[in-house]
Amino acid sequence: MDKYKETLDYIYSRTGDFKPEVAIILGSGLGCFCDGIDGITIKYSEIPHFLNAGIKGHKGELLFCTIEGKKTIVMQGRFHFYEGNKLSETTYPIKIFKKLGVKYLFITNAAGATSLEYNIGDIMLISDHINFMGTNPLIGKNDDTLGERFPDMSNCYDKDLRKLALASAKELNIDIREGVYLATTGPSYETAAEIRMFKLLGANAVGMSTVPEAIVANYLKMNVIAFSTITNHATGVSNNTLSHEEVLKAGKVTAQKLNLIIKKMFKKLK
Repeated sequence: MDKYKETLDYIYSRTGDFKPEVAIILGSGLGCFCDGIDGITIKYSEIPHFLNAGIKGHKGELLFCTIEGKKTIVMQGRFHFYEGNKLSETTYPIKIFKKLGVKYLFITNAAGATSLEYNIGDIMLISDHINFMGTNPLIGKNDDTLGERFPDMSNCYDKDLRKLALASAKELNIDIREGVYLATTGPSYETAAEIRMFKLLGANAVGMSTVPEAIVANYLKMNVIAFSTITNHATGVSNNTLSHEEVLKAGKVTAQKLNLIIKKMFKKLK
């Protein structure tokens, strides 16, 4: 509790009585969401008990701002398990968001498609996930003040928010898909054999994030929605060699469409 208090006290010292309703986590190549938005910026390195974002394309800052009338925290870059962090550390910001009063959590990521049914540049609304990381962020002694020991996962990706996302995309004439996201630990990309297996398991897209944050937010009774930008075809699906630079490049193109959908949704949140 002292740890939470130190983090919260520092944030309050910078933001005053700012009471956020919404938080959004920006994935690789999606930093342009903040273009033209003014607010209070705090570097992760300044916040007690926060990690640093060490991956290219992740700015490493919290932006406290108002978007479409909603007080919002934008997490510009996330923490990854493959950086050597504990999952309890990578998901620590989610617990802080809850304590700050956040009700809605929007999660974004860059992902690779498991088949040619998805095109590079597609937006996939995550309907469910497969946790292939071999661990869970809730492992350890449970804090009953935060959530129950065995949280239900049947509505992890909130059905009402997903309906709102589909309706918003339709109003904007932007095509959007729904599918299952599978998370691995990374940092190596998957082998062709692994991708064939993941496809058989029902995964439409594969990445190295999102699932830990979604599990913790669901545990905390937050309303969660998540989107993947399809930045590449996974290993073996096409003959292209995978690289992080290509992921960032493709993500920036798709980001403009996703930004419009999210901001349209913000207008309709109650």
